[in-house]
Amino acid sequence: MFFVLPGLSMYFQMFLLLALLPAIVLMVYIYRLDPIDKEPDGLLWTLIIQGVYAALVSSLLEGVGMNVLGLYTGLDPQSASFEIVSDFLFVGVIEEGSKYWLMSRKTWNNLAFGCRFDGVVYAVFTSLGFAAAENLMYGFMYGPGVLFARAFMAIPAHMGFAVLFGLFYGQAKGMSVRGQKVGAGVLIAVGYVLSVLLHGLYDSAAMVGTNDSDAHFLLVVVVIYLVNFVLTRQAARNDRRFA
Repeated sequence: MFFVLPGLSMYFQMFLLLALLPAIVLMVYIYRLDPIDKEPDGLLWTLIIQGVYAALVSSLLEGVGMNVLGLYTGLDPQSASFEIVSDFLFVGVIEEGSKYWLMSRKTWNNLAFGCRFDGVVYAVFTSLGFAAAENLMYGFMYGPGVLFARAFMAIPAHMGFAVLFGLFYGQAKGMSVRGQKVGAGVLIAVGYVLSVLLHGLYDSAAMVGTNDSDAHFLLVVVVIYLVNFVLTRQAARNDRRFA
């Protein structure tokens, strides 16, 4: 057995690399894209940890939600209908809600939050912390083979959900600074709903195995990549300070 770091086998280090590197690469991409003021390292690490907490909270709440859904609707847990309903009403709602609630507690009143694109940075770092923790759990449960597909699908998907919310979150902060509290609340709600809808579309198309769902899944993945690498660059180019 070979060791590169004390106490960690080569196999385990490769497993960690497969599980965590996709999220790290996307974090670096968003960090470098931030055009005005780079966010404090301490805040970004805090948001990653908040994402990990959100993954743990979501796993507990989703388990309860699935049981409630099966109990009160009578749907077969193995059916496509159950999968679609749970993806939209529980998985998307709980995961996006937990991520952004924990994120907002650390960022909304933070003095570093001074530009519109900061909202994207905060949402992405939180969401990718979530995705990295989820990736570790999937890797331990199903083996490292599942991590290759998730590197190009699930991890960018979590970033895409976050970018949608982050764009509205940053705009909402700007409105709040100008005293437009109601408008800010509306923007946050819209961003949250859009991220939940995209999350539900992704999960339901990925899990329901039909020809139509395969086509829908491919379309959703294309949209996610456009959001990640076209919309974010445009948002960064048009970034502005609030004051």
